Amino acid sequence: MTATSSQPALPVIPGASAARALLSRGAGFVPPVVALVLGLWKVWDPSPWTDEIVTMDVARRSWPQMMELLGRVDAVHGLHYVLMWLVGQENGGLYWGAARVPSAVAVAVAAAGLVWLGRLLGGRRLGLYAGLVLAVLPTASRYAQEARSFAFVMAVAVLATGVLVKILSSRARGRWLAAYAVLIALLGWFNLIGLLLVAAHAVTVVLRRPGRRVVVRLLLASAAGLAAVVPLLILAAAQSSAVGDAAPVTAGTPFTYFTWLLTPGQGTLPVALRLLLTFTAVAALVLLVVRRHKAPPLALAVGVPWLAVPPLLLLAVSLGHPLFAYRYLLFCLPALALLLALAATVIPPYQQLLLALLAVVPIYASHQAIRQVDSRQWDSQAVISSLSTRSAPGDAVLFNGARCGLIATAFKEAFTNRPDVGRVRTAAASGALDNLPADPALLQQRLSHTSRVWHVSCTHLSAGARQAADRTAAAQKQALTRAGFTPAYHHSARGVDITIEQRPTGQ
Repeated sequence: MTATSSQPALPVIPGASAARALLSRGAGFVPPVVALVLGLWKVWDPSPWTDEIVTMDVARRSWPQMMELLGRVDAVHGLHYVLMWLVGQENGGLYWGAARVPSAVAVAVAAAGLVWLGRLLGGRRLGLYAGLVLAVLPTASRYAQEARSFAFVMAVAVLATGVLVKILSSRARGRWLAAYAVLIALLGWFNLIGLLLVAAHAVTVVLRRPGRRVVVRLLLASAAGLAAVVPLLILAAAQSSAVGDAAPVTAGTPFTYFTWLLTPGQGTLPVALRLLLTFTAVAALVLLVVRRHKAPPLALAVGVPWLAVPPLLLLAVSLGHPLFAYRYLLFCLPALALLLALAATVIPPYQQLLLALLAVVPIYASHQAIRQVDSRQWDSQAVISSLSTRSAPGDAVLFNGARCGLIATAFKEAFTNRPDVGRVRTAAASGALDNLPADPALLQQRLSHTSRVWHVSCTHLSAGARQAADRTAAAQKQALTRAGFTPAYHHSARGVDITIEQRPTGQ
């Protein structure tokens, strides 16, 4: 006789397992959607600043004008300018809100790529967590709303790292090696400093020891990708004098850089909240170190070098020639998101909840801060607001400060019928990044034919540009005084000073 259970068997619901599998796969789309929504949230609100205004000006030029510029200066951003030029062609012109949308899409691609990478390294939960962490980090949203190349560099870095993991785990098939070479080339053409990721990947390979055959093929793929960037390296070397100044490295640079990865702040977020978010992240990483035996070794071998090697190399270079601008290292942000997600998968649920609760308020406050009108280095909208309320027929404008005159390019409608008395030729016509200024005699002559001048000075400048701006400001002030102008109105905003210079109409 066979013993049987008296309890009835549980009913099997048809399709339940398939539904769970579909739901699990569908969850992978959540992080890129969240990233895109946050990237587009109030994308029009922050004022465009210097670099974004340059992007718009270059993207509005004709193809020959853009090629002339890149042959002289800023070739390192050439791929991004070409991409933005194409976007402008499709939309009948590039304006500052729309100019940020491609970056928002790039951040969403980075979040999707990190979901894929996390799944390769530790399963679906790690992929979902990593993608969500990247999507909600304020720094990701900050550069999703910037019309520059840094979000693209981050997206390519994520995809290149995912391909590296496929190569290390799939016997280096040809298509993955070809994809790796192409992505490394793209990384360099979007931003040369992004090639520091190759050094991080080299450390990962050393840690994993995949075998001589895989290493040789990876070296060949890396060499092919780097070789494709050589023409840009040669051109960039000839244009190195045009590289902007970066702040000198100090003992506090590593900590401020780590804080920036979590929240850019832009001076609008209280210090206490920045520190709370920083120490919450540090606590999560410490818990990961303590429980590292529970984490997939490959995930640690990928994430730690990716987060640490590029900034350490750039710090070393910057001791001799300052290049340590935090935004150049945005491509390391996914590594931090990956490690924070990895920490969440190895700690108890109550610790996950506690860390999440500690991070909620500073993350929300930071998202609000980076969307304020004056959260960028230039509050160019303050100029437009003043013009709209105080301008009069016959007003002229006079700009001072590197790229400052390009504000009139970003806001063409606001400057219609307001001649720039300090400009001889536009930047586009000059094949340069800045307008060609009028000489003192021509400026004096032009001032004699107007009675009101809007004198706009941009004050957020590098050390070299500030010295030049100070000399130009002194010359302009002297010309205005000689022509009988006196200040009638003054307003200071973030990165800009606005003065209405006026003289009696009889003069």
